[in-house]
Amino acid sequence: MDAKNEPILDISVVGQQETSENVSEVESLNQSVDEIFVKVDQLEQKLNEVEQFYSSSTKHPNTPKSGSSMKEKDREKFLASFNKRQQDAAHKEAAAAERMQELMHQFGKILRYMTQQKWAGPFMQPVDVVGLKLHDYYKVIEKPMDFSTIISKMEAKDGTGYKNVREICADVRLIFKNAMKYNDEKDDVHVMAKSLLDKFETRWLQLLPKVDEEEKLRKEEEAEMQIDMQLAQEAAHAKMARDLSFELDQVDTHLEELREMVLQKCRKMTTEEKKRLGSAMTRLSPDDINKALEIVAQNDPTFQAEGETVEVDIDAQSESTLWKLKFFVQDTLQAQMKKNSPSLGGNINNGENNQNGNNKRKREICDAIAKTSHKKSKKFPS
Repeated sequence: MDAKNEPILDISVVGQQETSENVSEVESLNQSVDEIFVKVDQLEQKLNEVEQFYSSSTKHPNTPKSGSSMKEKDREKFLASFNKRQQDAAHKEAAAAERMQELMHQFGKILRYMTQQKWAGPFMQPVDVVGLKLHDYYKVIEKPMDFSTIISKMEAKDGTGYKNVREICADVRLIFKNAMKYNDEKDDVHVMAKSLLDKFETRWLQLLPKVDEEEKLRKEEEAEMQIDMQLAQEAAHAKMARDLSFELDQVDTHLEELREMVLQKCRKMTTEEKKRLGSAMTRLSPDDINKALEIVAQNDPTFQAEGETVEVDIDAQSESTLWKLKFFVQDTLQAQMKKNSPSLGGNINNGENNQNGNNKRKREICDAIAKTSHKKSKKFPS
């Protein structure tokens, strides 16, 4: 028979007459497949999240990671004590806040000292630009500053206040540097600002060692917190990966049960259908023929797929094997037709595309029936 005139494998429902009982069974199976479809989507989302996490960790090598600083055994011990470490971190955070409050208090003494100096008057309030007719002041000074503004910001309770004493120190310096920048060196305001800045720097140097010590300690604590956070994320994603593996096994088990249920409902294949199946199988590619042989071998331990030519006795195969082959050949030939005729899908609307995508996913789920991992170069006799 000429190849292009060979009958295409007939794709029909399992083959039973559509009694109400059969329709109910088909609907039940379809519902089960839909449920698996939804479950697979959920698992895919979780898998993407896990992959994204580990991909991000790889792309950012500077991110603190447990594996880079400790052995696996030490990491497990670290994770085992994670809850206690979280409590310790909370205590450290509270202690750090108290230490920073103490530094703020000590800086407040420096600030009071500065505001009590006899030349502090011009710097207590914002510069009266309008009253003094300083038309170019804002062109020269980018960020005006004064003691009253600093004190208000130190007392702020709405989160807009200073985070650390270095920020306050920078603003105090800015008061005097603005005055020195705007006024000539021989001007009284310039001279007063320079004198007060020297006094401030002397007091600041006395507090600076405590500030440096606190910053060093904070940096170490933050590094530990980052490692703890990374470890927590790793533990969470490792658990998610383990759960994914378990859930995938459940899906595989469910698929196997559905497959067996479908095969048990199959009617006996007619002689004509067997002939058409055998004819259609000769049109498969070498790789797909190998997969078909695997289906036969899986259901017939005595089957030997050796030699360049392998004979498959269609009449000798069990009903379940025949229907597995039919489903496999059906999907394979349909895929070949679509691949060879890409223009066929050009006019399909979005709704149909989406439906085809869903049907494809369902077929992929059901393709677990015909999956194989071995490829052999075999062929059927024509």
